[in-house]
Amino acid sequence: MAFSTLYYTILNKPFFIDLRRIDAQAVLIDKFLSHDTADMSADRLSDRRPMEVGIVADVTSPDPSCRRGAYTVQARSKGKGFADAPEGSVAVIPLKGDMMKEGTYCSYGTEEIAATIREAASAKNIIGIRLDIDSGGGAVDAIAPMLDAISFSQGLGKPVVASCDLCASAAYYVACHCDEIVADNAISAEFGSIGVMMQFPDYAKYYEQKGIKVHTIYSDLSTYKNAPFEAALKGDYKSIREEQLNPLARAFQQAVRLRRKNLDEKVDGILAGRMFYAADARKYGLIDAIGTSDTATEEVRRLSAQMQLTQYAASL
Repeated sequence: MAFSTLYYTILNKPFFIDLRRIDAQAVLIDKFLSHDTADMSADRLSDRRPMEVGIVADVTSPDPSCRRGAYTVQARSKGKGFADAPEGSVAVIPLKGDMMKEGTYCSYGTEEIAATIREAASAKNIIGIRLDIDSGGGAVDAIAPMLDAISFSQGLGKPVVASCDLCASAAYYVACHCDEIVADNAISAEFGSIGVMMQFPDYAKYYEQKGIKVHTIYSDLSTYKNAPFEAALKGDYKSIREEQLNPLARAFQQAVRLRRKNLDEKVDGILAGRMFYAADARKYGLIDAIGTSDTATEEVRRLSAQMQLTQYAASL
C-alpha cells in the first residue's frame, strides 16, 4: 500500500518541486520502470523508523532535568513525549525530503508531520515550534495538512518558525505560512522555486512494441472528461497549463505575496521559479534572518513572549 501510494502520486499528481529533486530520484524511478519493487511493497517509513523530534528546554527552567546554561534535546522516540517537556520548551519537528500527503516507503507523510505539530502545540509546556525544513518540495496535496497544523498552533498562541536549509517550492509554500523564516546557514541554504510542474510518462510506443493496444472510450456525455490530459498525450499542453497548472501557480504566488510583505517583486524570476541563496533571499524578502537552528529557537521564544504580552494587554 505504501509503495502503490508513492507510485500513484509520482505518476499522476502535479508537483511544487525543484526539478533537481526529480533527477535525484533516478534510482527509484528506475525501480518503478523495471518493477523491481519487491522490497518496497508493504510498510511505510514510519513503520520502520519513528519520526525523530526534539524538545529544546528553556535554559532558565527550574526543572532539574535541564542543565542550566545549556539546551537539552530529547528524542521522543526514546520515550520522551511533548507532554513530558519542561515548562517553556520549544518543539523541534522535521520536514525533510520530498513531500507527500500520505506516508510512503521513502518519506513521512505531511499528514503524519501535521499530526505531530498538533500534538506538540496541544502540550501545556510547549511554547512554540521550530519547523526544521530541508526539502525541495513535493506533491501539491501535501501542503494543506501542514498549513492547517501551523494555523492550529498559531491559533493557540504558539508561534511556528521555519529553520531552513533547502526550502524550495512546496516546502517554501509551507514556510511562508510560518511566523518567520530563518536560514540555518549562509552557505548552502536556498529558497524559492515558486512554481508548479507536472510530469508523466507516455507508454504508447512501449505497449505497441509489446503488441498491446490500449483503447480508451468515453461516453458521449463526457466530452470534457480528461480532455487536458488527453491533449497533453498528443503534445498539446495548452489546456493542462491553463486549467490545472496556471491556477495552482497563481495561488502559490498570491500566498507568497500575502505572507511576505517585504517581497521585492521587481527581482527577475522571484515568483516564477528562481532559486536564491540565503543572502539574496534575505535581501529580496523571501526570508527574515540568517543564523543557525538556535537562532530560530530564540525567535520562537521571542515571538511567544510577544504574543503573551499582546494577549495580556488585550485582557486589560
